[in-house]
Amino acid sequence: MSPLLLEMISEKQIKKWAEEQLESTDRYVVHVKVSANNAINVIIDGDSGVSISDCIDLSRYIEQRLDRDQEDFELKVLSSGLEYPFSMLRQYKKYIGKRIQLKLENDSEKKGILQEANNEYIILQEETEKKYKKTIKRITGESLRISVKEIKQAKAVIEF
Repeated sequence: MSPLLLEMISEKQIKKWAEEQLESTDRYVVHVKVSANNAINVIIDGDSGVSISDCIDLSRYIEQRLDRDQEDFELKVLSSGLEYPFSMLRQYKKYIGKRIQLKLENDSEKKGILQEANNEYIILQEETEKKYKKTIKRITGESLRISVKEIKQAKAVIEF
């Protein structure tokens, strides 16, 4: 395949190349963005996580299909990580049985254990935190069925 001018390359093309390279793995493309100044950002995730070498391999694969002599560009391949909100059902499914936090459309926030996820709703075993002197105790609440349409943002919770 001959390299193409970047100005002719769309986010769709970058995503296609990324999906080609990730096809036989448990990793997948979460987001692709190509800015007007040729900054390409590719965010990937995986059912069993993403390593730095996974990002490097994908970066090299995409870069081989572009020609720096014809067009200057910046390419970043990143792991979805904990700081990025979920953007697809597959990410929710990865966190079933784990703690997540939600920001809802009405600006309320919920934390708890994700019990179930599908295209229409999630089930969250709500947890609240109470402070007792210097310790924090988690109190398990009821299971909530929350429509996906009500969720503004969902993220994994970091636990130490």
